[in-house]
Amino acid sequence: MTKFGSSLQIGRRGFLAGSVALAGLSQMPRAAQAQPQKGGVFRLSVNQGGTSDTLNPAEASGSQQIMVGWALRNNLTEIGSDNKLKPELATSWSSDDAQTWVFKLRQGVTFHNGKSLAPEDVIASLDLHRGEESTSGAKSLLAGVENITADGSDTVVFSLSAPNADFPFILSDYHFQIMPVGADGALDMSGTGTGGYVLDSWKPGVKTVLKRNPDYWKEGAANFDTVEVLLISDSGAATTALVTGEIDAVQSAEYKTLGLLGRDKNVEIESISGGFHPTFAMQSSQAPFQDNNVRLALKYGVDREALVKQVLRGHGTVANDHPIAPSMPFYDASIEQRAYDPDKAKFHLKEAGLDSLSVSLSVSDSLFAGAVDAVTLYREHAAPAGLDVQVVREPGDGYWSDVWMKKPFFTSSWGARPVPDMIFATAYTGDWNESQFSNETFSQLMLAARSELDEGKRAQMYSDMQVILRDEGGSVIPFFRNFVYARRADVAHGEDVASNWALDGYKAIERWWKA
Repeated sequence: MTKFGSSLQIGRRGFLAGSVALAGLSQMPRAAQAQPQKGGVFRLSVNQGGTSDTLNPAEASGSQQIMVGWALRNNLTEIGSDNKLKPELATSWSSDDAQTWVFKLRQGVTFHNGKSLAPEDVIASLDLHRGEESTSGAKSLLAGVENITADGSDTVVFSLSAPNADFPFILSDYHFQIMPVGADGALDMSGTGTGGYVLDSWKPGVKTVLKRNPDYWKEGAANFDTVEVLLISDSGAATTALVTGEIDAVQSAEYKTLGLLGRDKNVEIESISGGFHPTFAMQSSQAPFQDNNVRLALKYGVDREALVKQVLRGHGTVANDHPIAPSMPFYDASIEQRAYDPDKAKFHLKEAGLDSLSVSLSVSDSLFAGAVDAVTLYREHAAPAGLDVQVVREPGDGYWSDVWMKKPFFTSSWGARPVPDMIFATAYTGDWNESQFSNETFSQLMLAARSELDEGKRAQMYSDMQVILRDEGGSVIPFFRNFVYARRADVAHGEDVASNWALDGYKAIERWWKA
């Protein structure tokens, strides 16, 4: 019988093992070696969000919501700066069969309103994402949870319908932030949490102000007195604000300005390799994308190497139309890499009964630095194959509510998940199945791999799933993009920097400080 405990690591391949790789821009930043200290104001620009954003973690999707949410609240588990799974509001977890999981809660933790953390808060916070009425984007991740119960005042027990060796990783997802239950029995989603910061003002799409929680339970964390989170969708404008000292860090630095930034002694640039990737997502149940030959034509019509070189300026690696990055567990390097081939694209168009095809592809600057450039270059690549990819530039405000999963062909972006099951369950089978992908074999493999405790057998299943997505999926996934961001030299962080999301795993607000 296998025992799973809180020492569980990401996997033998090392989740997102790409550590700080500065790609020739600089060595480890000077300020990163300082010791944490309290004080100061941290002004941070993010490029994903809008006026429709909320503090409800079930609806979180962009960097504005995720970063603010994690500043206010904690999860049971988290991915640390070293990219390893760590206890957060849970101090330990264990299972004898990977089907019944027992989590011990941290004692002495209080919410911003003075309420002590209790099992009832954990249960209510996670039940928000369960059941038929739930509209949570992470609903599918908890689909296998049959029951959540309290065992005394410090223990929560999860009963699953089938074994899931990855379950502790799932609870680190940004949707599963823990909130308090009020005196009326309702879940408080106003921003009250156990996190390092208290909400001072919330103006979604504009500016959020946070004040340090003096009673935060984590030592050496939440160091800034005040944090201001500003939504600046234009990367160029954000970069200018950084150089002039109006802000202290930008989520995504403009590739075109990296050379100039690198010569500024007051600015530090970091390029962190990981699993962040864009998708050119087709609604596979709609014409013309319901024909897999059309989907293959569009996949062969993109020059991935050129995108990495010209758009990312080398800050990334080619992808193979599936979301498992080389640094993730169960990535299969033996799968043949799809190459740019206009002739094969033409072949698949003819197989679909077409001589040419015109499609509109939506994109926004707010998705990531270089997003519009990437789609524009894709248009050039596709033309020789008879593919007319019309670039539709959409506004950043409202993109996730009005364009994503609404238009027939759109650009999206996904951060890395610590294990394959989480990205497969979220983006390819759940409510956020953006390409309307449907494949019975894929679904069966996903369920089987989740319950399989033999690593070799799981590896083969995940390899098969990668092949299915490459050959039948509804998303063109051209590259894995490094997180390239910049900060003022007087903003410091520890030696390790997480690579699951930008800005230290979207936790710079909690982990960084003014030197």
